[in-house]
Amino acid sequence: MHHGYYFFRFPWTAVRDPALPPGQHETQDFPVLTAGPAPLIPIDEWEFFITTENGLRLSWSWDEFLASPQEEITKDIHCVTSWSKLGMVWRGVSLDTLFENVETPSDFATAHSFGGYTTNVPLWDLLGGKAWVAWEFDGEPLERAHGGPARLLVPHLYFWKSAKWIHGLELTGEDVPGFWESNGYHLHGNPWREERYA
Repeated sequence: MHHGYYFFRFPWTAVRDPALPPGQHETQDFPVLTAGPAPLIPIDEWEFFITTENGLRLSWSWDEFLASPQEEITKDIHCVTSWSKLGMVWRGVSLDTLFENVETPSDFATAHSFGGYTTNVPLWDLLGGKAWVAWEFDGEPLERAHGGPARLLVPHLYFWKSAKWIHGLELTGEDVPGFWESNGYHLHGNPWREERYA
């Protein structure tokens, strides 16, 4: 006597989205996580700078920054606290553009924010079409809570590397830990390798 055994593929069986790194889940929200209060930065006092290890300093005012070649970027972002937001549309200036007149032997940068926040990022993670200074999200100027008037955008690394209220980049010969890195977070922060903590 034949006993029928049937195997069903249930419609609710979870298929992992290949856009999500390990340990991440998708959110439709845009959570606000900061290390301190959001600074208020008047546009006429905003600047972005790059300083090299030999003391050369380049800077852009807000108007000069907006006059630089702009790019629209659609990227996913991944927060170390395990949420990811997919297909975000940003507008900003590529760091490749801002580095056009910079010659440096340095391999690393420390990102400095208005308000004192810092994070370290290797130059190879900032150049080659990988990072931007972004001032617009979803067709609107970036809200202060999300780092406006402008933030660093390094979407292939955990989002704490995308420093809010970006002020500038200091080029360094060594990888100098920033705020979260000095408090136990990973020096690099690749979400696909789950580089969350040191």
